[in-house]
Amino acid sequence: MVANMSLQYRQMTMFAPTNEAFQRYNGEMDDNLVLYHISNLATTLSNLDNTISSELDGNPPLWVTRRRDTMHDDVYVNNAKVYITRSYQAVNGNGKLQVLHVIDQVLQPLQPHGPISTSTPVYNPNAYQFLEHSDVFNIGQHRLRSFRQKVNQLQKKEVFNADGRHTFFIPVDEGFKPTARSDFIDEKVIDGHVIPHHVLFTKATPDGQEFESMAFSDNVKVIISFSISVNGQEEITYVKSNTVAGDAKHSRGVVLADIVRANIPVKNGVVHLIQRPLMVVDTSVIDFLKAMKEKEDGPLCKFYEVILDLGEHNQFLNELTLAKDITLFAPSNEAWNENSVQNIIRNHQRLREILNLHLVRERLPLDAIIHNNMNQLPGSIYQAPTAAPRKYLYFNVLNSNSNQTLTVEGGGVNATVTQPNIAATNGFVHIIDRVLGVPYTTVFEKLKTDPMLNITYNLGKRQMFNHQLSDMEHRYTYFVPRDHAWLKFQIRHPSAYKALFREDYGYYTKQILERHVIRAGRAYTVSDLKLLANETHPIILPTTRDPLKLRVKESDKNYYVEWNGHWIHVFRPDVECTNGIIHVIDEPFVLESDIRATGSADKNRIANTYFLLLLSYAFVRILRN
Repeated sequence: MVANMSLQYRQMTMFAPTNEAFQRYNGEMDDNLVLYHISNLATTLSNLDNTISSELDGNPPLWVTRRRDTMHDDVYVNNAKVYITRSYQAVNGNGKLQVLHVIDQVLQPLQPHGPISTSTPVYNPNAYQFLEHSDVFNIGQHRLRSFRQKVNQLQKKEVFNADGRHTFFIPVDEGFKPTARSDFIDEKVIDGHVIPHHVLFTKATPDGQEFESMAFSDNVKVIISFSISVNGQEEITYVKSNTVAGDAKHSRGVVLADIVRANIPVKNGVVHLIQRPLMVVDTSVIDFLKAMKEKEDGPLCKFYEVILDLGEHNQFLNELTLAKDITLFAPSNEAWNENSVQNIIRNHQRLREILNLHLVRERLPLDAIIHNNMNQLPGSIYQAPTAAPRKYLYFNVLNSNSNQTLTVEGGGVNATVTQPNIAATNGFVHIIDRVLGVPYTTVFEKLKTDPMLNITYNLGKRQMFNHQLSDMEHRYTYFVPRDHAWLKFQIRHPSAYKALFREDYGYYTKQILERHVIRAGRAYTVSDLKLLANETHPIILPTTRDPLKLRVKESDKNYYVEWNGHWIHVFRPDVECTNGIIHVIDEPFVLESDIRATGSADKNRIANTYFLLLLSYAFVRILRN
């Protein structure tokens, strides 16, 4: 009735969901729903402010968000996106301007699940009124009594009563099942559940964008962001608190909580009901993984399933349970879907080795890794020993604008840390996008993409030397000098180093690289080579150039190969690829005769140049005479 009257006699703005939006909507269809989509003022897109009042009882606001895209602003009303090319305006029979905006979702007002009591009517509630009378509203089976009790007990009512534009995160009673958890809730933790001055609906907020919470002071600093996890075809939205500065009561690190009911509009912003309290670090690494598995759609549920495949009392599971200080690099659900990974996890012995490669027996938060990386010598990167014997993880920090991205390599696989610093009582969990130790690149692709091997890769472009390294018919063992090794060679032999990159010296460059590559029916790990060749008995391996005579030793948990009288450190052994193994070394296999050849080539080039200059000079004199 009111809607029809407005159409005939008044100004109005209507937000009209598409047919597809109604097909997805499974709530009640009544007059209140229609009134929530109508405002009594005609407002075009360019004139939309932060809020616009609806015609529903109490005139609850519709919240407007403008999200900057590469080409234009996307406009959202609550959590619905406005199709900016499908906005229309017209004048009705009474000369009143009316505007229609097409949106991709049905707007859902906060509604009671039954008749509102006349003694305590609640129309257009703010966040505290919603919390206080949550049993009245239609929020499913969720109950908020535990958090409400803490808010009242700690006298933080004013935080949720505050006028303005805010985002509130309220944990449901289920998240307080560990009875001791409520003891961790203090005034700072309450503040850590509120983002002031921003109304953040999930779809209208960029994934990963960080906002300061009310718990952001000199001693404790907490930032909050949304995180989207993909499970099959379904996108699941989480909220995470990141305590970047903590104290004795508030541990540093990330706490991840599932949003169990999102986007509840209230008078002073928006409320999201979450599965557990933010900021509270009271679970171990293994308990965190169990919680992910219990939800079945948790971002690490497949990782925990793989661990259990080894048996309920396997050694890896026991270490996660009993260890005091650990860091776990946990592959996401998507990482386990790779065909190469699926084939390997059926082999339990191999699976144990792979799992141990993901575990470091010390606490390594992101800032500690970055700090350790900065303190390395030039040309080096930070490495940490894993639970796998003689296996290390190698870390690299990529800086892009103001963002830092951490990558970790283990067993030849380079993974990106997609979610760092999930805090636990006995360490940290970093979620990564690949399973370490299961190669997915050829020797050529690894050489091309590894930031430590750029110089060898570029040298291999001469006379198409690199092309053979994609061949899947053979297995390659490639001793690859890292960039730092070549730079040290440049300091000692600047002319020879310069000559290596000249086109006319490609033949010599190729010959030097051929000395580093063994092509055979199998690839050799350093352990294999050590069994075949020790400090006293060398092994002779065939290369395209000339036989490679090596001895191998182990000292201080590092490997060394002896070549031509030099003991050379193997900086990164056993970088596995789909068609071979790379061993990253600290010195190239270059002979004195190679250096003399480069010098000779350089002298010949200078002599030829000088001869041509003389010839040109003589020719000019003849012409003048």
